[in-house]
Amino acid sequence: MSTPTLPQFSVSVYQNEFLPEGAGEVNAIVTVTSSGAVAGPSSGARAAQVIMVDCSGSMDYPSAKMSAARQATKAAIDAIREGVPFAVVAGTHVARMVFPTTEYLVPADAGTRAAAKAAVDRLTAGGGTAISQWLSLADRLFTGHENAIRHAILLTDGKDEHESPDDLGMAIARCEGRFTCDCRGIGTDWVVAELRRIAGGLLGSVDIVADPANLADDFRAMIEGAMGKAVADVRLRLWSPQGSTIKFVKQVAPTVLDLSGRRLQTGPLAGDYPTGAWGAESRDYHVCVTVRPGSVGDEMLAARASLVSIDGSGQAQVLGQGLVRAVWTDDAALSTKMNRQVAHYTGQAELADAIQAGLEARKNGDYDTATAKLGRAVQLAAASGNDDTTRLLAKVVDVEDPATGTVRLKARVNDADEMALDTRSSKTVRVGKGNNQG
Repeated sequence: MSTPTLPQFSVSVYQNEFLPEGAGEVNAIVTVTSSGAVAGPSSGARAAQVIMVDCSGSMDYPSAKMSAARQATKAAIDAIREGVPFAVVAGTHVARMVFPTTEYLVPADAGTRAAAKAAVDRLTAGGGTAISQWLSLADRLFTGHENAIRHAILLTDGKDEHESPDDLGMAIARCEGRFTCDCRGIGTDWVVAELRRIAGGLLGSVDIVADPANLADDFRAMIEGAMGKAVADVRLRLWSPQGSTIKFVKQVAPTVLDLSGRRLQTGPLAGDYPTGAWGAESRDYHVCVTVRPGSVGDEMLAARASLVSIDGSGQAQVLGQGLVRAVWTDDAALSTKMNRQVAHYTGQAELADAIQAGLEARKNGDYDTATAKLGRAVQLAAASGNDDTTRLLAKVVDVEDPATGTVRLKARVNDADEMALDTRSSKTVRVGKGNNQG
């Protein structure tokens, strides 16, 4: 076998390191970029794939959902790279194997793809929904593939109504770090918060597929994305000096995802935050550190950000590194200057929170709060150039003045439009060219 070719990683830190005397909080955007390797047999990158398909009774109402799920699953099977072990799971109030019929993954080739697609063609709808059962079966299937890039797709059309939220939460916790999972809701009867909870815990994406006709293309794209990953378990390792604390760590591009509660202590002053698998891509992270307040002229290293790859034996390889600094000054022109990256992503995180809070208030009949929150969201989206979110907001509110966030709630809103805004609220835009410094 040829020597695996890993992507080349670079770590850049954007911040205003100057603080006024007595200040004790340091903010920085850590940009990680990987390039140079394409996953595939020649790269040495191993992968494993599980597809979980909702087969509950509601998938037959209308029948187009079940038909689309079968077609999408077959499209996904065709996109799995040659030799990659895979399986298909049917999810109801229980989880059962569709292909193969026993609990293991089989390598993809012409024969296994044909057999899997034939089994998928026989799928029918019937039963309830207990998603923890689906995740637990996927977790068992990935056992023995710990050195591979493990990816799952989960499709549902309804609420997780045949178990408690605690059951689902415990299943997500067991699967954290075991595999990534991209979640899709078809139709408008599923619960955004449930799929966001799964996708957030398992470092995947969540989206709505309102039109069943679009499902096959979406499934194919998710598989192609997973097959393009080249490094399985990558973590952001943050070291901070004695007396300092990492206040929070958030992925802020391409989506907002709070990683603060996911810290794994790796030493007395260092901890790891999971980032999942990587291909050729770029992501941004907002790191906030509280430090001992300094006096004018003091300087310190507030944090060291390292990107590390963890192999199957738990050994870490440093892929890139950046430094977060703090310098105390009495020059107000320096200490009050807001770094554009930090300001931009602070606004993008607020945008996601405003949308979700506004939609929740609207659902609860608190129209004053809904108007205020969604108006603020319109203002933030317009100011940051987040055109996709601006378009989605315009389907929920009538915008009178985007600059001031003056809006009126629409009397009637299509369910799919509201859910699309909710699921995509955490998608961010990056700082424009020339706006990444100072």
